[in-house]
Amino acid sequence: MHSFIPPERFFPYLTWTEIQQMPGKENVVLLQPIGAIEQHGPHLPLVVDAAIATATVGGALARLEPNIPAYALPTLCYGKSNEHWHFPGTITLTAQTLMTTLMEVGESLYRAGFRKLALVNAHGGQPQVLEMAARDLHQQHEDFLVFPLFVWRAPNLDVGFLTPKEAEFGIHAGDAETSLMLAILPDQVQMERAVAEYPHGLPADSLLSMEGKLPFAWTTRDLSRSGVLGDPTVATKAKGDRILESLAASWARVIHDLHYFQQPQAWKDS
Repeated sequence: MHSFIPPERFFPYLTWTEIQQMPGKENVVLLQPIGAIEQHGPHLPLVVDAAIATATVGGALARLEPNIPAYALPTLCYGKSNEHWHFPGTITLTAQTLMTTLMEVGESLYRAGFRKLALVNAHGGQPQVLEMAARDLHQQHEDFLVFPLFVWRAPNLDVGFLTPKEAEFGIHAGDAETSLMLAILPDQVQMERAVAEYPHGLPADSLLSMEGKLPFAWTTRDLSRSGVLGDPTVATKAKGDRILESLAASWARVIHDLHYFQQPQAWKDS
């Protein structure tokens, strides 16, 4: 059941007595991989985001220094995916359901004595929900450190091979995600069905953009007929291996920093 996660770092394999007796729980890092079950074009499976979140966390934990206590929770596979719901197979939670789920998971972990929770998300349709849940959990428990993180924002991410067009518009099932899936779950990728498609009808010479500083609301159907936003036809396993290695190394450093992080408390200094 641990999938890509090292079994000794998989939280559900612990017993309740091991958790009760665990020393220094306030600095143990708990990682919640979060993905989605949603369409990723005709060539990729629905599980892409959940697989990427799990593989990234697993690779990072495999590289983490043994003396840093950190565990992965079971991947939350369902997410807020209503931008894709016109495509069969997409399963979506509402923002309210996702937020309630994260709040209740957080409350359960806090009650057990843990004080550091990282939400490691790989789906671009829900960072704002995670940010709200993280702040609300911290507001309710001032000693609870909650981190709303996004897999693709890791430092030193190796995606220099992307063309400028792909880097800007290849946000879903394009070169990067397809290459990464060729490294993670190659048997589930159907490259013979891959098609390239970039967003249609974007405003020209406008301050408004798809995902910029001044975005407009959209569903995938507005922009793409295939469900793809990018060019997966140029994806390769070699690129995916590069991405995965850079993600794992970067996130191992992030977990290291999470372990040693202390919440700023300016109010105590006054």
